[in-house]
Amino acid sequence: MRRVVVLALCSLVLHACGGALPDRPAAAGYLDYTGRDDVLSGGVKLIPINTPKGTFRVWTKRVGNNPRIRVLLLHGGPGATHEYLEAFDSYFPAAGFEYHYYDQLGSYYSDQPADPELWDVPRFVEEVEQVRQALGLDAGNFYLYGQSWGGILAIEYALVYQQHLKGLVISNMMASNPAYNKYAEKVLMPAMDQAALAEIRQLEAKGDTQNPRYLELLIPHHYVHHFLRMPPEQWPDPVNRAFKHMNPAIYVPMQGPSELGVGGKLKHWDRTADLPRITVPSLVIGARHDTMDPRHLEWMAGAVGKGRYLYCANGSHLAMYDDQKVYFEGLVQFIRDVDAGRL
Repeated sequence: MRRVVVLALCSLVLHACGGALPDRPAAAGYLDYTGRDDVLSGGVKLIPINTPKGTFRVWTKRVGNNPRIRVLLLHGGPGATHEYLEAFDSYFPAAGFEYHYYDQLGSYYSDQPADPELWDVPRFVEEVEQVRQALGLDAGNFYLYGQSWGGILAIEYALVYQQHLKGLVISNMMASNPAYNKYAEKVLMPAMDQAALAEIRQLEAKGDTQNPRYLELLIPHHYVHHFLRMPPEQWPDPVNRAFKHMNPAIYVPMQGPSELGVGGKLKHWDRTADLPRITVPSLVIGARHDTMDPRHLEWMAGAVGKGRYLYCANGSHLAMYDDQKVYFEGLVQFIRDVDAGRL
């Protein structure tokens, strides 16, 4: 759960299945939007969401047409945007998958009510369910993908509404924030430049994380090692836009002000004991250099009822960029295998 979001032989896929791949939809069918109610807007749909504080609208955008495979993308943060997930445009259309971008309530392209009581996990779960209904997704075609905070939201949704799912993807998110904090303290922080870490901690202790110096320290000493393993000047435009559009009014209360752990409402979130209740086919994606312990993520794939693990050996929190081929090949293969009944 980072601030943006807050996200060689590299693939270790457990329980991989062989067999021919299912036929991809013909291009004409994939691009046939006849009868779709979002044609005028290029796939964009503003969906009304009922909340205890009134009705608001969230932004979604459909790409492609495939009544058998429809993927809803949950971005990280909380309070980030769909923008950093735009790398999907380079892979999902070629695979013939229909997919839906979605800015959660409070995020840049959706309504942004100024009511902190709305930033609550159960309310976000009900929001996702209302989006599902509005988009007409169901157990025959609905794949839910969540990255970072979106992974928390995907797990929580599956624990309540998995009867509507065909497949679940949990990307770069451990099932326990206490375990995540422990990993950060025992593994990530000791490997950092200790003088830089001390200054970061000092800024956090003073509540001065909006100080430009905070990011000046985090980028070279943390982000380029565990968030996105590219020189900052080479970070893709979708990542930079998501950074620019982050809503701190959601991020800080839920994630906390520190970039080295979780300290907000989500500090004690832990679903390790509940993972066996998830019985739909599930893919868990981990990365060697991630802020999230890849061994924990591998364990998660074995804890759910029908799990598979995808390991990105060159990847970090945003492995869809710094280990992109492995990431998307494994993700596409998982969806095809579920669609073909091989998982």
